[in-house]
Order: sequence, then structure tokens, then C-alpha cells
Amino acid sequence: QAHFVESGGGLVQPGGSLRLSCTVSGGTLDHYTIGWFRQAPGGERKWIACIRGSTKSETYADSVKGRFTISRDDVKNTAYLQMNNLTPEDSALYYCAATYNTVLLTREGTYPYWGQGTQVTVSS
Repeated sequence: QAHFVESGGGLVQPGGSLRLSCTVSGGTLDHYTIGWFRQAPGGERKWIACIRGSTKSETYADSVKGRFTISRDDVKNTAYLQMNNLTPEDSALYYCAATYNTVLLTREGTYPYWGQGTQVTVSS
């Protein structure tokens, strides 16, 4: 069974950038749609972006549109989330998730496979 692992989180100053990675082992990335979610302390886990495996089309939540970019390298079995112009409101535990579905991609329940999360903290 495929196993997904996030990396790249850390502490960054407001206005800074980070790139998160989501690497699959025990399988290949190419047929999966990858979603990124985040959960702030005391809050619900929220979808922020996804990229489809077949068309490579990207979709973003309004809260990150224009600042975050999702991408994938199927040869490396890795998906990425480039995060620019970060603010303290972006501080959260970030998760990647995977599914073979291509619809209802903003919903947690659409994704059967999840990583363990990587912490992003934006603070001066």
C-alpha cells in the first residue's frame, strides 16, 4: 500500500517562503490526485489546494490563491506546495492526501490516503 510522507515545514518569518514536499513510497504518484490540507491549533482541517493526476490541473482555495503553488514530479513520486508571502495566519499543520478520485476534491472524505503532517509556523 502506498505511504505518503510530508516534509519541508519549519519556522519562517512573515513574508517568507517555504516549499513542502509529499513523497509516496510503496507505489507511484502518477495516477493519484494530490490534495493539501492544513489545520491550525483549535481549528478544523481545511483543504487548500489539489492537483489532478490525469490532467495536472490545479485548484486553490481563495485563502491561498496567488501565493501558493501546487505541483508534482511523477518521476520523483513527489508533489510540492510552494508557499510564498506567508503570514501568521498560514501557521498550521500541513497534510498531503491522495485519492484516485477527480471530483469532490475539497472534501477530506474523498482522500483515503494521508501523510502524518508537517508543521509550518510563521512568526517574527
